[in-house]
Amino acid sequence: SCFSRTRNGLSTRRLLLSFLFVAAWDAGSGQYSVPEEAKHGTFVGRIAQDLGLELAELVPRLFRVASKGCGDLLEVNLQNGILFVNSRIDREELCGRSAECSIHLEVIVDRPLQVFYVEVEVKDINDNPPVFPATHRNLFISEARALESHFSLEGASDADIGENTLLTYRLTPNEYFSLEVPSNDEQEKPLELVLKKRLDREVASELLLVLKATDGGKPELTGTVKINITVLDANDNAPVFDKAVHRIKLLENARNGTLIIRLNASDLDEGSNGHILYSFATDVSSNTEASFRIDSNSGEIRVNGKIDFEETKLWKLQIEAVDKGNPPMFGHCTVLIEVLDINDNAPELLVTSLLLSIPEDAPLGTVITLISVTDRDVGSNAQVTCSLTPHVPFILIVSTFKNYYSLVLDGTLDRESVSVYKLVVTARDGGSPSLSATASMSVEVADVNDNAPAFAQPEYTVFVKENNPPGCHIFTVSAWDADAQENALVSYSLVERRVGERALSSYVSVHAESGKVYALQPLDHEELELLQFQVSARDAGVPPLGSNVTLQVFVLDENDNAPALLPPGPGGGPSAVSQVVSRSVDAGHVVAKVRAVDADSGYNAWLSYELQPAAGGARSPFRVGLYTGEISTTRALDEADAPRQRLLVLVKDHGEPALTATATVLLSLEDSGQAPKASSRALSGAAGAETALVDVNVYLIVAICAVSSLLVLTLLLYTALRCSAPPSEGACGPVKPRLVCSSAVGSWSYSQERRQRVCSGEGPPKTDLMAFSPSLPPGLDREVGEERQEAGSNHSGLVSSINPFPLLENGLVGSPCSPRDSQESSPTPQFKSINSLVLSLLHSPTLTSIHDHWKNHSLDLTDLCWQSNISAF
Repeated sequence: SCFSRTRNGLSTRRLLLSFLFVAAWDAGSGQYSVPEEAKHGTFVGRIAQDLGLELAELVPRLFRVASKGCGDLLEVNLQNGILFVNSRIDREELCGRSAECSIHLEVIVDRPLQVFYVEVEVKDINDNPPVFPATHRNLFISEARALESHFSLEGASDADIGENTLLTYRLTPNEYFSLEVPSNDEQEKPLELVLKKRLDREVASELLLVLKATDGGKPELTGTVKINITVLDANDNAPVFDKAVHRIKLLENARNGTLIIRLNASDLDEGSNGHILYSFATDVSSNTEASFRIDSNSGEIRVNGKIDFEETKLWKLQIEAVDKGNPPMFGHCTVLIEVLDINDNAPELLVTSLLLSIPEDAPLGTVITLISVTDRDVGSNAQVTCSLTPHVPFILIVSTFKNYYSLVLDGTLDRESVSVYKLVVTARDGGSPSLSATASMSVEVADVNDNAPAFAQPEYTVFVKENNPPGCHIFTVSAWDADAQENALVSYSLVERRVGERALSSYVSVHAESGKVYALQPLDHEELELLQFQVSARDAGVPPLGSNVTLQVFVLDENDNAPALLPPGPGGGPSAVSQVVSRSVDAGHVVAKVRAVDADSGYNAWLSYELQPAAGGARSPFRVGLYTGEISTTRALDEADAPRQRLLVLVKDHGEPALTATATVLLSLEDSGQAPKASSRALSGAAGAETALVDVNVYLIVAICAVSSLLVLTLLLYTALRCSAPPSEGACGPVKPRLVCSSAVGSWSYSQERRQRVCSGEGPPKTDLMAFSPSLPPGLDREVGEERQEAGSNHSGLVSSINPFPLLENGLVGSPCSPRDSQESSPTPQFKSINSLVLSLLHSPTLTSIHDHWKNHSLDLTDLCWQSNISAF
């Protein structure tokens, strides 16, 4: 309730004003009081100043006053901080006849949160006059009554307290009766009229007296009752009770019909004049008749209804005993029934939520809720203790103000673990058996931005075919944030950097909301094989949190470059090769060579050569190496062969679909005496090359046949790899493919690995190609080396057209590359030439004799060599 009542006689205590600072637990004191019935606007106190609050802070800090159950009796002017009367205050309505009456106020301010408890005493004014139970009282008195006979009267009552309820009585002056008023110590005794002069019905059959009650207030208020006395004749003796006052103790909630007391009255008369009937006084209240009943014959008083200590603690019953004389005579007594409390009221909980939600990073000691506890019982039955459901990060702290508890944070919170706490507060009194009450509440944990967006993995690998359409969707990144609402709203952006001379944002973009990554322009494998970049995910919290994920985009090659023919030599054209050939050359003699390169890689750059049929279907005495491009004789030339031979060589890659180029070779057949020396030198170089080719291929066949155990072959391959690796291959990175010279035999090979998947998910990954050429004699090897160095400088990344050769899936040889380029990531493994491997095996001591034996033979085993290579690997 909004008021407190304490019975301490007529003494009053001064107001106690306690301030409870929720955050700091500070306290102060002061005095406020207000008279009841004060007019609207009556000044009570400068509450803001007394609480130490600045007037300018009242509105920004949401200064407000709450009064539980008392409406808006008091209010505060937010302009000047004055507490004033807002509506009518009736002390008797609030507190009844309690000695003390106070209004409890809760003053709450925010930012920071502070709660003050204020108790304002309501002072009594003399606004209630004395009131008698009835305005008229009829008395029947026999003329035979003896002097000094007493006749009971019901006194007046005053709703005020203190001096305002001190009553004095005066009786209309008369010669028959005087008024006897009990002392303060005998308040239970009624007023009595005392007969001072014998009545004479013949002289005066009726008397009219006025009893006036005056209270002690200023100004005085009065109440009156008219007493009409009828003088009766005959019956001389009235019934007399054995005790004038009976004191009884009765437990509340006593069962209906419980016997309280059996009254006993006696009458000295005989017959009907001595037959006594019992009854409540005629002016008894309706509440008394609803709670008790009296047997008119036996005088037994029993419980007739509900007896509730919390409603009435003391009953005062006026009992009459009347005889059946004519006229009847009356006797009176008083029964005082003290109701004893039993523990029949459970505690009551009232929860005042100060915080709708509490942030998960709230400091320990944060006050969340105020809980007030009341119990209508008294004594130990009203001593209440509160407890909280265990295993929660909160505790209950007893307030310095009675019957108040504070729910305080006592542990750390994590919204991602528990977002709402369901709490149950149990209040239990000290009765026997004890009674309890519970209150459920929910404490919502508000989210703070303490979780950064997280990707499922730190790095993703993406494969995209070159020549993609602009704006092609290549990948979608997705990050998850454990926070809520805007703290979990993730947006994506590129981590900008330079890719060569251009900005990363010119290649790709990312959608801020969906995380979809788009290629802004067609990608070119020959320009950019690997594009590595980072995508950043940021939430919308304050401050925002974020994380990055790395994307490695491999650009897969497509067959978009046709073979390109290389010039045959200084001064030669790109598509025609002219050569003078002596008619005396033997079969298998190399007379010319067609050279071509392809800007693609892998199978798309693996070239093959075909000799187109001659016009008219004539059989040509020449053939072209399928993978070398070398044109050699198939038989000895004779006079029947035309002096000018025009050969058409078709160069074709292995892409899907295949792309081609055509080379024209013009051969002039001359007798051996007419051949120039330069041609002789070229032929000798070609012969040397042929011998070297035969040697290499024969060595390859012998080596494969010699190794009969798979384990021995594996060990030899591993040893050859470790021994034959060029020292210049220690660093690698996403650079253009290059021609590598093997230190073992001096041959040129193109090495590159690319295991990639396309974004469309088509088919298994392709393996790269290995192109190599056999060892050549020193002179020719030097010339070919110079030409290939020139080709490498002019066509960076192009595959050598000499003897391209496919490796097995995942590569037979190779090791991962550790160094990384500063601009590109994910180094590409480097592979060694198969020729270098085989020749390194052949250089071993066990194969030296075989090598020497085959060096002296000039067999045409070129085709056999290549067939063996392909079938073996």
